[in-house]
Amino acid sequence: MSISIRSFAKINLGLKIGPPRPDGFHELRTIYQTIALHDVVRVKVETGDGIEIRCDDPRVPCDATNTCYKIAERVLKAAGKSGKVIITIEKQLPVQGGMGAASSNAVAAMIGLERVLGISLTEPDKHRVASEVGSDLNLFLIGGTVLGVDRGQEVHALQDLPEFPLVVVTPAVGVSTPKAFAQWDALIASEAALTGPAATGTIKKLDQAEYSWLSDSYRSQAWPADGPASGVPALGGDRAETPLLDLVRTGIENDFERVVFPEYPELREVKSVLQREGARFASLSGSGSTLYGLFDSASGAQAAAERMRSAGHVAVATSTVTRNEYWNQLFVG
Repeated sequence: MSISIRSFAKINLGLKIGPPRPDGFHELRTIYQTIALHDVVRVKVETGDGIEIRCDDPRVPCDATNTCYKIAERVLKAAGKSGKVIITIEKQLPVQGGMGAASSNAVAAMIGLERVLGISLTEPDKHRVASEVGSDLNLFLIGGTVLGVDRGQEVHALQDLPEFPLVVVTPAVGVSTPKAFAQWDALIASEAALTGPAATGTIKKLDQAEYSWLSDSYRSQAWPADGPASGVPALGGDRAETPLLDLVRTGIENDFERVVFPEYPELREVKSVLQREGARFASLSGSGSTLYGLFDSASGAQAAAERMRSAGHVAVATSTVTRNEYWNQLFVG
């Protein structure tokens, strides 16, 4: 028996980085948002033993370092099952792109293995296994709009933002997340040497409702899943805007831009192009190199993507995916 799972990508709506912890990780705060772009992960179990990873993209490791391999190993152990597991990754998402592709692939493999093996791991077991493999896997066990804290693996389902059009640009640059964190630490250390401890970037423990970089309206207003709240005032205009625009215009930002843009100035230029093309908000996703821009309409996003492609950028128009859409579209066929 085999099964195919859509492995959706994510973007980060803001990302704050705290100082390094004793365990080597950093305290983070971010809002994850799943989007419609995806890989496809096919899971098959045959008689025998072992785990085999198949992928045509040479940048994807097909050995025990692959996140799908790590997940399969742990799922088999947790379920007390055995067999020859074959996982095939049909790659469409960028590698080292900041879109959570490897993490999403792993969660898709977990869900596929559950279905193929006829098992159902408890939610705590699934989140535990996901946390053992990586920091942002757990968001893909929820989907939609998700708050990430701690090192990113502690996740909380937020009220879903409505579907929103965007343009995603994937430059031919691979950004190393460990290197980006190291550069961030060096930046903060140099600033602290000049200005004192206040520049250390400490993130104190806060209640979920206290995250200052979330807009007051987002924390207090419950919106329907299919559209904006009628009572949310426009910022700088007369018409009501979607909660997502209300959120991003409060000034959320991705801290990684401070170290990634100087290292890769071409990425800063892509953000500027997105803004010139009419994006209401543009940002690096995760540590990059993917960038995205949020647009007012699907037609506007499509037109912007076409113009950017004509100029030589790898750009595609897509949309965010709500939690219900995420789970309804997960299984292929």
